[in-house]
Amino acid sequence: MDWSKQMRSAPEWFGKAKFGMFFHWGPYSVPACENEWYSRNMYLKGSKQNEEHIRRFGKLSEFGYKGFLPMFRGERFNADEWAELVQKSGAQYAGPVSEHADNYSLWNSRVNPINSMAYMGRDVVGECAQAFRARGIRFLATLHHQWLWGWFMSSDPEADVYDPKNEVYYGPALPLETCRYMPYRMPDKRFCDVWLEKIREVCVNYKPDVLYFDSRLLILPEEVRRAAADIYYNEAGVKDGIITYKQADMPKGVGVYDVECGRFADRQPFVWQTDDRLEDNITWCIVQNPKYKSAGRILQQLCDVVSKNGNLLLNVGPRADGTFPEEAKKELYAVGAWLKKYGEAIYGTVPFEIAAEGVTKADNEDYNIERVKQQMKDGIAMESGQYRLTGRDFRFTRSGKNVYVLAMGAPQDGKFTVRALGSDGCVKGNIKVTVPGLECEARFERTGEELTLYLPEGMPEEPVYAFRVTEI
Repeated sequence: MDWSKQMRSAPEWFGKAKFGMFFHWGPYSVPACENEWYSRNMYLKGSKQNEEHIRRFGKLSEFGYKGFLPMFRGERFNADEWAELVQKSGAQYAGPVSEHADNYSLWNSRVNPINSMAYMGRDVVGECAQAFRARGIRFLATLHHQWLWGWFMSSDPEADVYDPKNEVYYGPALPLETCRYMPYRMPDKRFCDVWLEKIREVCVNYKPDVLYFDSRLLILPEEVRRAAADIYYNEAGVKDGIITYKQADMPKGVGVYDVECGRFADRQPFVWQTDDRLEDNITWCIVQNPKYKSAGRILQQLCDVVSKNGNLLLNVGPRADGTFPEEAKKELYAVGAWLKKYGEAIYGTVPFEIAAEGVTKADNEDYNIERVKQQMKDGIAMESGQYRLTGRDFRFTRSGKNVYVLAMGAPQDGKFTVRALGSDGCVKGNIKVTVPGLECEARFERTGEELTLYLPEGMPEEPVYAFRVTEI
């Protein structure tokens, strides 16, 4: 099939942005139990979420997922406050999960009556698009709705999903096997038509700068996937927009490849993205006892990704009322404070000849199809392999004549030793070393084999130390 009219490279702004944010927020935020797959797992007899649902809310025949729709009120949702959080965090593009797998559209949809305007009187996607753009933040829309095929099918025959009058909430009753990643019975024409129309509504009405697709697009016919890309790139007339996709869901060259909760071991010749979460629980949405990664872990991840030509898209889940926990805001503000001082080492940079140096080995990592299948079996995501970087690990970026050294932790004996920038290394001429943000010189010693950097006196403790090495 010819995809030539849908081929796009990452626009210049996207390659310079480096850091984005998105928000898993929907009716699953009301029970806030274990993870955002609650809407699916509550229907699997014997699962932890199923047992918790029955304990808290009753039998599936009496209280199904549709019962959460009027409870999801977002009474304190304020799009400008969300935009302020994004801005203070330093992210350059952002947006809500426009529709997860649960058939709840966060926009004023004509094709889907199960939407935020109908239930809370708010066009969440529209309000976010306006508020974010007013602050110079590019707008992101994420769509996961291919997962709806078979999503609600239950191992409990009494569940409300099988009552024909509830089809508007859950879709038609299907064989239970359709809840597998690649079912035997693939989506029918009716499902595909509605799936496409939802994309058309989002793209035409809000013209997102980034259209993110979650995985499992391969259950849809190729002509449907191509039509989705054509709606965004051609019909909606989005200027400088880009699609992001996962795995083999789109042909190479249709957009930006997204490596969920992952990384590359080395720099790539193409711009890519990883989407990951601030949450330190195995969840993408708010849960009853949330935990969050430190700003230092996020900054180390950001530096690692950027050094290899990637962008980091970071998730944080709001409460059901639309507010964010103070612990989450604290870490995000700390990320933004670091970027305000040292952001020139991140924004607008390109990869250096060497992306990484150090004692900690990083392998290619992706939340691949096998991991997704295991998640569907277990009801909970597999934790990605994580590695902790140290002051003997470095990442590099470049902008013009400046090479940025990003030290991933505290120095040993007050100094960092970098082999890549010895006089026999990648930068052979004379250099000077300064600290961006502080605009002070840093003492250094250089031999053919290595560059030794010393922290300036009074420099504050940082999770990542940035140095600007300038060729003179």
